Amino acid sequence: MASDSSISEELITLARLPVGSRAMIKRIAGGRHLVHRLMSLGLRMGSEVELIQRRGGGVVVASQGARVALGAGVAEKLLMVPTDSTQC
Repeated sequence: MASDSSISEELITLARLPVGSRAMIKRIAGGRHLVHRLMSLGLRMGSEVELIQRRGGGVVVASQGARVALGAGVAEKLLMVPTDSTQC
């Protein structure tokens, strides 16, 4: 019960976010290669993204003015904290 701050931070995978919502990347549940690949796309822990659309199992996100398409497997490995759920 000493983790009161972790209760307020509800982690959800990118794949489960509703379209139009904004969230911050809190954790990447993948290996070094995935982390480097995401960094080359401009996505890193602490980045805020907006979920633009779903394409099959994958997603399209916007971050810092760029749009990036990610597959379903990658979307499941990005653990997010919703940031702007009331506006979207």
